[in-house]
Amino acid sequence: MADKKTDIINKYTAYLRLEKGLSENTAEAYMDDLNKLIRFIDSEPGLNILILTYSHIQQFITQISDLGISARSQARIISGIKSFYRFLLTEKYLDTDPTELLESPKIGQKLPEVLTENEIDRLIGSIDLSKAEGQRNRAMLEVLYSCGLRVSELIRLQYSAVYFDEQFITVKGKGEKQRLVPISGKAIKEIRNYLIDRHTVIVQKGSEDTLFLNRRGAGLTRVMVFHIIKEQAKIAGIRKNISPHTMRHSFATHLLEGGANLRAIQMMLGHESITTTEIYTHIDREFLRREIIAHHPRNRNFDKENHYTENG
Repeated sequence: MADKKTDIINKYTAYLRLEKGLSENTAEAYMDDLNKLIRFIDSEPGLNILILTYSHIQQFITQISDLGISARSQARIISGIKSFYRFLLTEKYLDTDPTELLESPKIGQKLPEVLTENEIDRLIGSIDLSKAEGQRNRAMLEVLYSCGLRVSELIRLQYSAVYFDEQFITVKGKGEKQRLVPISGKAIKEIRNYLIDRHTVIVQKGSEDTLFLNRRGAGLTRVMVFHIIKEQAKIAGIRKNISPHTMRHSFATHLLEGGANLRAIQMMLGHESITTTEIYTHIDREFLRREIIAHHPRNRNFDKENHYTENG
């Protein structure tokens, strides 16, 4: 089937450029969206593009929606998928079109903003490290972006939950469920730099294992994290209406755009819809690690010669 799939994709690419007369950039955009579906299909045992059902496509769209992809982007992806299956029908690869009843989402309510990689760099790079809280804030934003955490997960993140050697953190999510999330070398570096300052703080009782502390030695609050990010965005000249959740959306979006597996992204985000025994059986820790190392901008851009092997 692999050779046949390659042949079909090549013919569809030629169809877009020659018969539909699309520009190279537009054709590439169509193929980029189609490749999202193909990666989903490849992750499902026994599934291929010629035996896809309406139910399968609905499952794919649900996963895209769960990642925080905007309704407008979902509509574009659906349009590309429908175009591909109309092509398969015309070329007699299929007798029925599984996308015939597929509807695009209503484009209305805006989802939280997503920052570009450049804006992420500007946001974190604008932090004043000469201030007492500077390195803490830098490490905190790196962790938010590199791991896609909810703000509640960030403020509860434990010092003992950071595994420097393995480059993973243990996150306690909704319903007290724990999950393993890979962490970038860049974020680990910033945490290590922050620990120098953290060790000088007199820690309040009950906060001994809390990673990110305020100046009084207690854990941060959600409101404090919101305030830090809002103020930092102003300093960085970013006019988007952002929040801690923006970092999470950016994490998912950048991984998806980079070609990461949908299931792996959902595992790292800790979505309820995929935290089942069956999923844990099929996606192991090394798979998640490979996905984030291969597709997250912080790993692609980080100096590969930097390795951190000391634990904690």
